[in-house]
Amino acid sequence: MSKEALIRVENLTMAYGDFVVMRDLNFDVKQGEVMVIMGGSGCGKSTLLRHLIGLQEPAKGEIYYGDTNYTQSDPDRRQKINRRFGVTFQQGALWSSMTLEENVAFTLEEYTNLPPEEIQSLVRSKLSLVGLRGFEQYYPAEISGGMRKRAGLARAIALDPDILFFDEPSAGLDPLSSKRLDQLIMELRDSLGATIVIVTHELESIFDISDRAIFLDTSVRTITAIGHPKAMLKDPPNENVYRFLSRDATKPA
Repeated sequence: MSKEALIRVENLTMAYGDFVVMRDLNFDVKQGEVMVIMGGSGCGKSTLLRHLIGLQEPAKGEIYYGDTNYTQSDPDRRQKINRRFGVTFQQGALWSSMTLEENVAFTLEEYTNLPPEEIQSLVRSKLSLVGLRGFEQYYPAEISGGMRKRAGLARAIALDPDILFFDEPSAGLDPLSSKRLDQLIMELRDSLGATIVIVTHELESIFDISDRAIFLDTSVRTITAIGHPKAMLKDPPNENVYRFLSRDATKPA
């Protein structure tokens, strides 16, 4: 039995004024899967993620969460849906003036009525889960880039979200740190039972952690492939997908 679609994107067009970034996007994200949004630089990967979490509005089309039309929802309804999200951005987006503990606690203080001692316990648990036990009182500037990424992840999972969104999580990391972050993402998917949407151009991540992927093709400004990246590489639906996944301009005979 196939898993139900948790997110559905229907006939979505993304534009800045008269400039169309991508048009007529149709895809779904199933419950519990890891969906990768991939494509070359400037294709609109991060723009699509911002549409999915409500930071940008479609020029046309709709986004559904379950049976709810997110695009047409009022602000209160959207806010309820947004509380199911955990989001990490490229730079971690941590507050530089706050310790790691304070950064993660901020979300819990803002959206729950938990007492301070319970918040502290949860914060330490989340930081421990991402391998940052003992770093609670450190400031972002005092830790490495990889650790900041993990701290951002701890903050994103503070409310045990149903859906995690990642925007280039491995950007700026060395290969070993990138591999560890991928492993951590998969561990969190399994422990939280979360559905994950990842924007990335990193081939190793794309092949290692995705259940399915969509390819945003700048030459036609729409999706030209949906499926598992390894299957796409083995039997490319078009030359652009092959070039992206092989980083080679020539398809083998």
